[in-house]
Amino acid sequence: MIILENIREGIKAVQTNTLRSVLTAMIIAIGITSLVGILTAIEGIQASINNSLSDLGANTFDVRTKRYDNRRSSGVEEKRYPAINYREARRFLDLYNSYGTPSLTTWVTGVAELSRGSKVTNPNMRIVGGDANILVVEGGELSQGRNFSQIEAQNGANVVIIGDEVYSNLFEKNENPVNQFITAYGIRFRVIGVLEKQGNIGGDSGLDRYFLVPLETARRVDPRRNLQYTITVAINDPTQMEYAMGQATGLMRSIRKDPLGEPDSFDVARNQSLAESLEEITGYLRMGGFGIGFITLLGASIGLMNIMLVSVTERTREIGVRKALGASPTKIRQQFLIEAIVITQMGGIGGIILGILVGNLIAKLLDADGFVIPWFWMMVGLLIGMFVGILSGYLPAYKASKLDPIESLRFE
Repeated sequence: MIILENIREGIKAVQTNTLRSVLTAMIIAIGITSLVGILTAIEGIQASINNSLSDLGANTFDVRTKRYDNRRSSGVEEKRYPAINYREARRFLDLYNSYGTPSLTTWVTGVAELSRGSKVTNPNMRIVGGDANILVVEGGELSQGRNFSQIEAQNGANVVIIGDEVYSNLFEKNENPVNQFITAYGIRFRVIGVLEKQGNIGGDSGLDRYFLVPLETARRVDPRRNLQYTITVAINDPTQMEYAMGQATGLMRSIRKDPLGEPDSFDVARNQSLAESLEEITGYLRMGGFGIGFITLLGASIGLMNIMLVSVTERTREIGVRKALGASPTKIRQQFLIEAIVITQMGGIGGIILGILVGNLIAKLLDADGFVIPWFWMMVGLLIGMFVGILSGYLPAYKASKLDPIESLRFE
C-alpha cells in the first residue's frame, strides 16, 4: 500500500509540474527513439536482405567436382579426383528425393561475345547450360517470355533465356526480344525469355550476363568438349539443410563408388557465405546502434538527474512537512525514485513508438519490405528506461531523504 501511495504521489507530482515533466520525458524519449529506431531499421533491412537472399538462391547447396589445389602434406601430393561426369550427375537427379529441388548446370564460358545484326556485346557474357529447374534454384524471375519446355530441354533446341545486360546490349529499350535471334559460336539461338534485372551483388553481376541454353544444347555447342557439371539443390525448409546435404553426400558416394573410410571424391558446399557475411555486418551495426543509443540515454539520464535535483531544492519545504508528519527517509527516497521512474517510462513508451515508426521509415527508404516490430528491443528500451530512472533519481532521492525537517521548514 505504501508503494501504491508513493506511485500516486509521484504521478501527482508529475501532473503538478506538467511542462517540466513533459520536457524531461522528451529527453528520455529522444534517447529511446535513437536506440529503438536504429535497431528497428537494422532489423527491417536484415529481414529484407534475408528475403532477397532466399530469392537469390541462398538456401542452396552444390554437389560439384572436388577442387585440386596442388598441395602437399608431409611430402605426399594431394590426390586428384575425376570430375563428376554427365552420367553420374543425371543418375543423382533421378535418385535424389530429399527436401529440395535439384538442378543440373554446366558452365560453357564466361568470355562469350554475342551478336545480333550489327550489335555486339562485350566479350564477358556467360554461356550457361541448365535444365528446367535452373530458374527455381538460381532465384531467377522472368520479366518476359517463358522457361524451357521439356521437349526443348530433352532435344537440345537452339533456344535461349537472356539476362538483362544481354538484353540492354542487343535490343532497344521497350523492344520485344522474344522470338528474335542472337548468334553465339556461329549458331543462331531463338530468344524465349528475359530475366529480370538482378543488379550487382558483391561485385558480381549475377544473372544479368547469362546466356542460358538447355543443358543438352550446351553439351553440343561447347567447343572444348570437356564440360564440368554442378548439381545445385534448393531447399524449401532451411532447417532441413544439414539433413539434405547428408542425403546428397551419401547418394553421390554410392554413385561414384567411393570406398568406405575414404574421403569424398567430390565437394558438397553450402551457398550461404553471402548471407553469413551480411549477418556479421548487421551484427556490428547492431552493436554500433546500441552504443549510440546508450550514449544518448546516458546524456538524457544526466539531464534527468539535474532536473530532479532542482525539483528537490524547490520542494524542500514539502519534504520538511512530510518528515515532520512522520515520513521516514525510506518513504521520501521511494517517492522521488518512483517519480523519476514514472517520467522515464512516459518517455520510454513515447520513444518506443517513435523509434518503431522512425526505424521502419528509414528501412522503407532503403527499399526494405514489411513492417518490423522489434519486441526484444522494445523490452530492452523499457528496462533501460527504468534503469535510467533509478540511476538518475537515486542521488536526488538520497539528498531529499537526508534533509533535516526543521531546516527544511525554514527554507524559503
